[in-house]
Amino acid sequence: MERRTIFEGRLLPAALVLPQLLLTFFFFLWPAGQAIWTSLFRQDPFGLSAQFVGLENFADLFADPLYVDSILRTLVFCAAVTVLSMGIALGLAVFADHEIRGRGIYRTLLIWPYAVAPAVAAVLWVLMLHPQIGTFSRVLHAMGIAWDYKINGNQAMLAVILASAWKQISYNFIFFLAGLQSIPRTVIEAARMDGARGWRRFRTITFPLLAPTTFFLIVVNLVYAAFDTFGVIQALTQGGPGKSTETLVFKVYQDGVVNLDLGSSSAQSVVLMFGVIALTAIQFRFLDRKGNT
Repeated sequence: MERRTIFEGRLLPAALVLPQLLLTFFFFLWPAGQAIWTSLFRQDPFGLSAQFVGLENFADLFADPLYVDSILRTLVFCAAVTVLSMGIALGLAVFADHEIRGRGIYRTLLIWPYAVAPAVAAVLWVLMLHPQIGTFSRVLHAMGIAWDYKINGNQAMLAVILASAWKQISYNFIFFLAGLQSIPRTVIEAARMDGARGWRRFRTITFPLLAPTTFFLIVVNLVYAAFDTFGVIQALTQGGPGKSTETLVFKVYQDGVVNLDLGSSSAQSVVLMFGVIALTAIQFRFLDRKGNT
């Protein structure tokens, strides 16, 4: 039987909900409204005057080949970070779900990287990948591979992908492990008795049952790669060399804070915001459909 909490008056429910409403208003709705309003104006770099231009900032954005390139670059970056971090996390979760000695210690150690700040994670990878002092760089040079992400754009993108994915593996691991442990053991035992073993059992039984968790993590990882990797990129490559690692969120910072083009920067942030809203809507629609089937 479903149990519901019923309040006699309206004051207590309103008081309980008010803090969250205030946080949502001041930290999301108000900044989002300000960004939308600013995106409709073209301001001088000193902020002394503003001219209403309507949607011209958005039209200029999509007519700019550099912005289009940053969109494509961001899509590749987000896809690579999502696939790499989720793939490794799923593999680790499958192994940690087995009855192995000391698995509690393994789980704790695998979760720790999630507490590392993005900028600190980037510094750790600088110490490993730096062309002069990096540990991995010395190994690559010894193998005859010319490694210098400071002048090679493809290597720089690979470096930020590795650093960003490593930072997110722990988060994905927690959810995948929880999803695996929520699968009834009777289902796994029945599949084992029917002859489904190893990869076949995982592909036909385990992974389909993880579909809601997987789709949720896809959305979360795409949002993470699009927004929360700014610290990694700033500390590791500063968007370079050239613009090879300049993703959309870094371009918002570059145009708004460095170049002081507030109108264009606001328009870019609005485009990013609507992209996240679309992803979230797709996620809720998918989960609602799965819940009704």
